[in-house]
Amino acid sequence: MDPVRPYGSWSSPISAELLVAGAAGLGEVCVDGGTIWWSESRPDEGGRTVVVRRGPDGTVVDAVPPDADVRTGVHEYGGGAWWAADGVLVHSDRSDERLVRREPDKADVDPLVLTPEPETVRGLRYADGRITPDGRWYVCVRESHPGEGPVGEGSEPANELVAVAMDGSQQVEVLVSGPDFVSSPRVSPDGGRLAWIQWNHPDLPWDDTELRVGDLSAAGRLTDTRRIGTGHPAGHDAGESFFQPEWRADGVLHVVTDRDGWWHLYRVAPDTDTLEQLTTGTFEVATPQWVFGLSRYAFAGDDIWFARREGGVDRLAVLDADGIVAEVEPLESSTPATSIGSLRAHADGVVLVAASWTTEPALVAVDHGGSEMLRAPRDLGLDPGWLPVPEQVTFPTSDPTGVGEQAHAVVYPPTNPGYGVPADELPPLIVLVHGGPTGSVRTQLQLAVAFWTSRGFAVADVDYRGSTGYGRPYRHRLRGGWGVLDVDDCVAVARYLSSGDRPKSGRVDGDRLAIRGGSAGGFTVLAALTFHDVFTAGASRYGIADLAALAADTHKFEARYLDRLVGRWPEDEVVYRERSPIHHVDRLSTPLLLLQGSEDRVVPPSQAHAMADALAGRGVPCELIEFPDEGHGFRKAANVVRALEAELAFFAARFGFPVASD
Repeated sequence: MDPVRPYGSWSSPISAELLVAGAAGLGEVCVDGGTIWWSESRPDEGGRTVVVRRGPDGTVVDAVPPDADVRTGVHEYGGGAWWAADGVLVHSDRSDERLVRREPDKADVDPLVLTPEPETVRGLRYADGRITPDGRWYVCVRESHPGEGPVGEGSEPANELVAVAMDGSQQVEVLVSGPDFVSSPRVSPDGGRLAWIQWNHPDLPWDDTELRVGDLSAAGRLTDTRRIGTGHPAGHDAGESFFQPEWRADGVLHVVTDRDGWWHLYRVAPDTDTLEQLTTGTFEVATPQWVFGLSRYAFAGDDIWFARREGGVDRLAVLDADGIVAEVEPLESSTPATSIGSLRAHADGVVLVAASWTTEPALVAVDHGGSEMLRAPRDLGLDPGWLPVPEQVTFPTSDPTGVGEQAHAVVYPPTNPGYGVPADELPPLIVLVHGGPTGSVRTQLQLAVAFWTSRGFAVADVDYRGSTGYGRPYRHRLRGGWGVLDVDDCVAVARYLSSGDRPKSGRVDGDRLAIRGGSAGGFTVLAALTFHDVFTAGASRYGIADLAALAADTHKFEARYLDRLVGRWPEDEVVYRERSPIHHVDRLSTPLLLLQGSEDRVVPPSQAHAMADALAGRGVPCELIEFPDEGHGFRKAANVVRALEAELAFFAARFGFPVASD
């Protein structure tokens, strides 16, 4: 008979160290003939990102030297830091943000530097590039920070599309300037046209953007630019979000947009520049463009392979020339793929990154005949019985006027094959709050979740109103309601899971409810603890305590984000103050753990310090752990371990159970 111990105190082989030991987050993929390239983020190598190359013979090597960190700081969140064509790799390095060119099989040779040295360190940043078919130019986004050229001190950065010469002359031609933001420059197969997306404050790329096309010359000049696909169907809320323009081999432009309320595939009619819809239904092809380099569809012959998020999870589908859609399973396992991304055409199918509820991300080649694992997930050495398979739930919630609505969550049960379930006890619950807030829960194996469930916690990962994957109206439901609706949904799921006909008859223990989240999710944590009395402990990672301070001191990409989520600043200062936990600490009495990176440029450390000082002055149990070598999000292995173990110790102390000796 399995031993019985209190929930939360179970011994588990899923340690904090297991989360990072040998871990590699798979990122963007590029297919270059018979060579496949991809990026890996490696926590146990200081959190650096590496580009890896798999040759036609199956040989896998790092394409950059051990001191390279292939990242970019454009928009602060980065992405799209590299690209490869004809064996040539172009990438940005985090150390100075300059672009370099590396030749095939010469990872250890000094690269050719393509961009000029900036006047200020990391003052010129580059992202989301493509090499022109003639190999002369690298067309990409450039972000110029104050002190660089026309960008004066005190100004916000300037974002432009530029063409960087590939010959090392450090010639840079400006193609597009003026919009607040630009992304996704994509060169047509003949090299003669360029498509891109642009938008302006206060919108973000999931709000209102423009799709534009121009003629690109061999000399790096852009002319005859025009907007594609103007106008929206009647009844649509203002705005349209374009995503991932791509040219088919025959020169026909495709794109994803949400003009019918869902992010769907469209084709641009060559003669009229009108948009022809290719997919329909209650699913979404796109995801929010927080980072560059996202790819959710690819062409393979006459087929379009695409990822579709429906019912909160991803599935792989193929649209053929007759408009027929068929689903394809990319993983040969007992659990189907639930997370799919980074699609690139390869032979008669695609290469992509796929994961499931019980498998970490893998690099897979898929066609109509089956699939081949190109980069398998790491071997965790765990029996499947340790890995929780969640239940997707839709639960009731309400708006501030009391009108009934619904929200979504992924609920993981306590999962440990070595222990029996206590007969007289319900498990503690951790409510997870994803960041963004325009984002969604991760639909794959998360050892950071299994860390908790294997110790006897239940976990609810919440797709609160404002999350993506459920259509444009749900995504924009949080407009004007951040700090209210998201908080209400987290409270509602805790009550939903802990409620029952009699005390202790719910699914979780209503006296042991914790909430944790980072960034925007950290703000929701602080607001839930301040304005509600449902939770009995909380942990906030680099969370926002003062909305006004965030509006006055954050980076360009999100500088006007709160206009949509809260109200205009400073005109709506009263609303900002009403929703900021820092101004209502007299209402907060719940024990709180704060985790913060000293180098955070998105949510400055002053926010965590202000919250900790205010609670200390009132005698509320509060701990602040600061990581001097981290920014917005923890990348280094030792810090990831320390942060997670600190949360476990904190919740154990609050809920009164011992931490297992492991």
